[in-house]
Amino acid sequence: MSEGVVKKFMFVNRKSPYGTVYALESLEVVLISAAFDQDVSLVFMDDGVYQLKKGQQTKGIENKNFSPTYRALDGYDIEKLYVEQESLDARGLTEDDLLVDVTVLSKADMGKLMDDMDVVLSF
Repeated sequence: MSEGVVKKFMFVNRKSPYGTVYALESLEVVLISAAFDQDVSLVFMDDGVYQLKKGQQTKGIENKNFSPTYRALDGYDIEKLYVEQESLDARGLTEDDLLVDVTVLSKADMGKLMDDMDVVLSF
């Protein structure tokens, strides 16, 4: 990649936060991308919306709760967080159930946003 070239990266989170490595791996890749001054957007859809749910308790499954890390993204200049409305609706969640501020988009609007990206990676 040439010096000074900024690409628009979108990371699409579709998996629940625990039980697989996808959510944590996505978060790590997002932080690395931001460290290289790329234009980073995060999307949460399908069961990925659970990654942002308030009040996660992981003691019973003996996993570290990494959800507070999402509140720190702003400090890395990662401010473009999007959630698909249909995914929230299907899971009985609202924007108030999420631990960070997001932009909620319809499936159609999310597709338009994805079309505008240089790189889209799904986790």
